[in-house]
Amino acid sequence: MYQKIIIVGNLGRDPVMRYTPAGDPVTNFSVAVNSTHSGADGAKIKETTWFRCSTWGKQAENCNQYLHKGSRVLVEGKLQSDPKTGGPKVFTRDDSTSGAAFEIRAFVVQFLSTKQEDEGYAAGAEGAAEYAQDPDSGAPATSGATDDIPF
Repeated sequence: MYQKIIIVGNLGRDPVMRYTPAGDPVTNFSVAVNSTHSGADGAKIKETTWFRCSTWGKQAENCNQYLHKGSRVLVEGKLQSDPKTGGPKVFTRDDSTSGAAFEIRAFVVQFLSTKQEDEGYAAGAEGAAEYAQDPDSGAPATSGATDDIPF
């Protein structure tokens, strides 16, 4: 059997790197994937889907070093399901509301933001931004459009 998922989106917060007891690095980060479509009444509807991603080894170190909140990335990997339900992992937030998260074991992470875009974001020079809520932290996170991706 074979499965692969490819997403393109923006990081909702800075990556977090930790080490396993064996000393292997693992980096976790969340990615917001935005889409826009027209509703039945013709109004534009914007949706954000969040993915929790993990990467290992040298790639984990690179992601931790070069990615920042707002960075645009392409992530290719395997969708990991909840062993109990076979679907997304279901959780309860601090405010007692339910949530679900799609988790990806990333094999390839391509950095799509230029250094200037990342520096501009860090300096607050991105201008008007759309906000969605990061399911990991509950804090607002910027979400960039993916309409200008050349594929």
